[in-house]
Amino acid sequence: MDGLTFPTGLTWDDQGRMYVAEAGGGLDVDQLALSRILRVEPGKATEAINLTDKGVFASVVGLTWHNGAFYFTHRDDPGLTGAASRVTPDGRVTPLFSGIIDSQAEHQINDIRVGPDGRMYVSVGPAGNSGVVDPSIAPWVMESPTLRTTPCQDIVLTGRNFTMPNFLTDDPNDTVLTGAYVPFGTETKPGQVITGVNKCGGSILVFDPNNAEATIRPYAWGFRNLLGIGWNKSTGEMYAAQNGYDIRGSRPVQDDFDPMYRVREGEWYGVPDYSAALEPLTDPKFEPPDQFQAEVFVNGVSQGKTLSFVIDHAASGLDAPDKSLVLSLHEFNSSPSFFDVAPASWGSSPGRSSWRSGAIWRRRPTRCAASSPPATGSRASIPRPGKSCRSRATSSRGRPPGRARGARGWSGRST
Repeated sequence: MDGLTFPTGLTWDDQGRMYVAEAGGGLDVDQLALSRILRVEPGKATEAINLTDKGVFASVVGLTWHNGAFYFTHRDDPGLTGAASRVTPDGRVTPLFSGIIDSQAEHQINDIRVGPDGRMYVSVGPAGNSGVVDPSIAPWVMESPTLRTTPCQDIVLTGRNFTMPNFLTDDPNDTVLTGAYVPFGTETKPGQVITGVNKCGGSILVFDPNNAEATIRPYAWGFRNLLGIGWNKSTGEMYAAQNGYDIRGSRPVQDDFDPMYRVREGEWYGVPDYSAALEPLTDPKFEPPDQFQAEVFVNGVSQGKTLSFVIDHAASGLDAPDKSLVLSLHEFNSSPSFFDVAPASWGSSPGRSSWRSGAIWRRRPTRCAASSPPATGSRASIPRPGKSCRSRATSSRGRPPGRARGARGWSGRST
């Protein structure tokens, strides 16, 4: 069916009835829409719960049904941090947690699912393109000046600081230096320690839905904009879908793929220093032309325009990511999103992780479905007349640097 406004999450209740979340918000004032949960029936969708009327702030993204209620992800207000809440079918909303700082930027909290162990899992994007807050997310910085990328454990920095225009002043020639994992305009030094937090960005977080604030903690981290999560119910293996780096901002990355991963508890998946294929970004193939890069300074000394690590991995106790955790690699900008694993009843497709993607930066946005068998990681399109899953970058393998006129009210997922 059509006629939905910013549809995001999808779930079914115990009676097998389908529900869809509408994110709410919008790019412009005249596009603002409500955050809602709709019951879907053949040919029509009926409002079940108006979340905006219940005080829920956009954007609503993930949606799942568990123990007689809906669980969903969104931003909170005030603060715009990442949050999750529970709402009963009669409209009683109970906040579960909030306070994910990274969601104040362009990447917010996304999927929410119940795992085989009965705990609840959420996927969280990081602030910024690759660990540095810069002018590419200026509207969000102006709304939340202290926003920054947050790690899930204590890390030690290499002290690389990036030269960038200071959009907070009226002087067009004003510049500032900004390091990794700190607010805009803040410099860092080699050996500086950034304290890890439980509600961290670029992560999968896990919690007890009956006591979320007291139990929430990282399950795995080091992801970029992590979108969907799911399990093979036959084996218990967990998977995740990620939207990869952009050529934008002060630390652009010329990556080749958007990945799906096997998820292992406690693992670090390499962002912001490793690629979608879990290769080090120090490989020259990931370095964009100088015209896209910022000049880098360490202790006041210019390092030129080079793509290097921002984390001291040895001092931080971080090993290089295990490449066997890559399930599949997909075309740049294909953005595998929410997915599920096909059951045995699907005949030739059991165990495949079937996902939908959205190449939202192209002039003609597309949506498609594809599948990846865990044994090989190869991808096959799910037949749909006249459609394919191929996508192309808009220009120079990069995505446009900005899209929102303001931070508040943006709807849906971000690259």
